[in-house]
Amino acid sequence: MGGEVCNLVVDWSIALTSLLYSHGVGMFIAQGTTRFLLLLPVICLFLFLPLNLTTIFFAGPTSFFLSWLGTFKLTLFAFGHGPLSPHPSLPLSHFIATACLPIKIIPKDQENSKKLTKKSHIDYAPEILLLFVVIKGYGYKDELRIHPLLTMSCVAYYFLFMLVLFFAVAAFLVRTLLGVKLEPQFDEPQFATSVQNFWGKRWNLMVSDTLRGSIYLPARAVFSHLVPERWVSVPATFVTFLVSGIMHEMVFYYLGQDEYKPTWEVTWFFVIHGVLVGIEIVMKKTMDLQKFEPRPIVGIGLTWILFVGTSFWLFFPPFLRLDPCGRICKESMAFLRFVKDGHLLNPNEFACPFT
Repeated sequence: MGGEVCNLVVDWSIALTSLLYSHGVGMFIAQGTTRFLLLLPVICLFLFLPLNLTTIFFAGPTSFFLSWLGTFKLTLFAFGHGPLSPHPSLPLSHFIATACLPIKIIPKDQENSKKLTKKSHIDYAPEILLLFVVIKGYGYKDELRIHPLLTMSCVAYYFLFMLVLFFAVAAFLVRTLLGVKLEPQFDEPQFATSVQNFWGKRWNLMVSDTLRGSIYLPARAVFSHLVPERWVSVPATFVTFLVSGIMHEMVFYYLGQDEYKPTWEVTWFFVIHGVLVGIEIVMKKTMDLQKFEPRPIVGIGLTWILFVGTSFWLFFPPFLRLDPCGRICKESMAFLRFVKDGHLLNPNEFACPFT
């Protein structure tokens, strides 16, 4: 564990130094090909750094923050787009936070025009209570003979909740340290009324915004020469979901590395959802959906059926093959031992009581 901590410190020291360099490039080099070529080594470096890490606690956030968000945002920045390229330019501290965290700072002149919905600590109480029940129930899955689908549901809820909580903590730290207001990261995805509504307006809005600028809009510009304007959003949307699938596959590889054998199930999950969103776009453009629009409760139910079916089929099985529960349990025990005794031990030296 000691070597892993050292690798984490080295990785993020290199990342911060690279972002200092990137900020300097942006100050002195105009947007365009030259700036992109100067930032390309940093982009390649961000793709390499997570390979130094093996724990889920360290490799997961590092791969997502640097190899996904960091590379895409720096690519946009090279051509004068994205959250790193406002006018006036971002201060250095804002630039670093925005480049590698799932946040988007609201400019001072737009703070009053933005409607912000920030959850209080009390709002998390039911979700935390359910999380506690899920963790305790998972520990007795063998004794209670819990159905595998229910077990997978418990694991899915745990990791989705931890993802949302992790994003909230990152946003809280940025707001506290920099004194800024941030755009919402999620918008109650559990109330999505369609697949398009889920991905485009409710789930992980920071990633959606990044993909929109870096993949969707360029793809739309390319397809505008091949497809009638009315339908150009359909192939552009499909390409965006394909790239998202490949990036998720890459993050899974970082988590497993030599033990992870890509099966491309995760990519197919996003390909299918790209097709579903494309079908929804076509239906909205060709049919008078107001006459057939289902009630919100029906739309929410159908959306969840699609998500549960496809995610349990394609998304979570390869993730569970990484043994995330056992690994996180051991990593947590190693961290608690460090807090208690001050000794950094290898997580593999511990036996998880829940698996």
